[in-house]
Amino acid sequence: MTQIQRQVFDAEARAIPFIDEGEGPALVLIPAQGLDVAYLGGLASILEEEGFRIVRIGSRRPGGAAASMHDLAQDVVDVLDHLGVGSAWIGGHAFGGAVARTVALDHPGRASGVLLLGVEAARALDDDAARALHSAFSAPVDAPDTDAVRALVGPGISIPVAWDVFARSRDLDVEELQSAALASTPVAEWASLASSLPILIIQGAVDPITPPANGDDLQATAADRTSVVRLPDAGHLFPMTHPGETAFQIEDYLGWD
Repeated sequence: MTQIQRQVFDAEARAIPFIDEGEGPALVLIPAQGLDVAYLGGLASILEEEGFRIVRIGSRRPGGAAASMHDLAQDVVDVLDHLGVGSAWIGGHAFGGAVARTVALDHPGRASGVLLLGVEAARALDDDAARALHSAFSAPVDAPDTDAVRALVGPGISIPVAWDVFARSRDLDVEELQSAALASTPVAEWASLASSLPILIIQGAVDPITPPANGDDLQATAADRTSVVRLPDAGHLFPMTHPGETAFQIEDYLGWD
């Protein structure tokens, strides 16, 4: 098997990390807020084995000018240009899906469809979900808040194994930049769906951060071209904890052999 190599697209000192693996129809995976592309490795590996070209694209580094959601979408397109990928399914987990939607809105012709792994919404999280998310991102590597981790991964998942992957994938340097991008961009410019494109929404049935209701509400705005799947007992981090089930739904929907 070819060794997977992390690369950096550094035009204009943006230092955007990406991993390009596999051959076949291209699918972009953009991580959730405050996370590196590493936790999507299991999902990417399965999809690559099934004949996809998977391009994982992370966030630019902070330090330059403030970025909007449009800037982060442009980053994705610039990496695809660098790789010679004309069009692709653009997918993302939570915040990454918000970036994916912005790519589809801003760059007609570059998205063949949009894959949303959990749906980011403009409304605030409830208090328990917000506390769990904050605790999971602030806990020391050697002292996880097990209740917070359980809230993110759902039942039946090994806390030590999940924490090991999650903690190593935390990318706190970019979280403030991403929060500012959301805050500075009008909601309609990232939260709506580009016209005509097919949309696949996969949701964790017990996800408190991007709850299934978010996806149901979004589907209602384009019911004729939006499909929704719920993964039983899956929490917010289902792309990491349920990579096989997630990959199956993607492959089944896209119908690529």
